[in-house]
Amino acid sequence: MKTIQFNKLYKLFNITSVFLIVISLCLLLFKGLNFGVDFKGGTLIEIRTDQSSSKISLIRDSFNQMNLGDVSVKSFGNETDYIVKFEKQNSNDPEFIENIKQKLSNSIGNVDFRRVENVGPKVSAELLRSGIIAIGLSLAAMLLYIWIRFEWQFSLGAILALFHDVILTLGIFSLFSLEINLSIVAAVLTIVGYSMNDTVVIFDRVRENLRKYADIKIFELTNISINETLSRTIITSATTLLALLSIYLFGGEILKGFSLAMILGVIFGTYSSIYIANPILVLLKVSQRTIIKEEKD
Repeated sequence: MKTIQFNKLYKLFNITSVFLIVISLCLLLFKGLNFGVDFKGGTLIEIRTDQSSSKISLIRDSFNQMNLGDVSVKSFGNETDYIVKFEKQNSNDPEFIENIKQKLSNSIGNVDFRRVENVGPKVSAELLRSGIIAIGLSLAAMLLYIWIRFEWQFSLGAILALFHDVILTLGIFSLFSLEINLSIVAAVLTIVGYSMNDTVVIFDRVRENLRKYADIKIFELTNISINETLSRTIITSATTLLALLSIYLFGGEILKGFSLAMILGVIFGTYSSIYIANPILVLLKVSQRTIIKEEKD
């Protein structure tokens, strides 16, 4: 099998990654994220229409004419089932809901409101705080795990790769104003685990090769290790992406955000395990002496 010279592209991709991270951080700071009803608060209505010919665009236009704030309409389950979310919070008022139902019926025909829920601002704030805490704790747990499992140089590379993956994924969601809800938080947590797993596999091989090839510099050694684990990386990433693409294409609107976040996470996770984590080892000049010293300590 031909050896691919990944190490020759370290500098180019490092510069590209720094540029993308800066852009992502600027987007997150100045544009922010498009939080959904889960985090902003609002009303959720599950509706069923009499005919499958009722298109999402027609339903969305009908709701937009009612001055309810930001409106999100997604199909799920049957062709006649939809989830509608909007900012205004009066779902406990029977007349308010009845007026919406009447106006919607006039526009698209008979509509059955199967579920109506209200998400208050206090609950939304708690959900947002819980989501941030969950992501923070997962990163901290991964940091602790990798610090115990490997030497500190490896830990730094793995954590920087994790932050890279999470920031770029959120940056893309900010750029395209994609909705952030609880399912996206779940996707980000999964991304953290996937990225760490991919990085640990390569790091295991790097540490093994450091003991095996004492006379080879870390710059070449990382390239050897990446190539030795490349088949596993390709198979794992490809099969995961096939499953996620199927969910994205055929899972309906309600799963698009989650599957897209996962797709981005798998791509960035595979990339960062090669071009973020390993160049850190080169930069810190990890050698066999580093491994021996840490093991003695």
